[in-house]
Amino acid sequence: MYKIKTRRSAIKRYKKTVNNNFLRKRAYKSHLLEKKSSSRKRRLSGKKSVSNTEKSIVKKFFNN
Repeated sequence: MYKIKTRRSAIKRYKKTVNNNFLRKRAYKSHLLEKKSSSRKRRLSGKKSVSNTEKSIVKKFFNN
């Protein structure tokens, strides 16, 4: 049986927490920031946990 490798793109995008949850960055904070309000940009800069429906998919990417 061959070794199942971890997807490197998942390592770069998600962070595994102690409770086996995953944190991700929020979208819409890479460009066109002049028209977005400061409070919106501040909210988008925070981390968010992955939803329960996507958690099983992300867990398969880590394999450890």
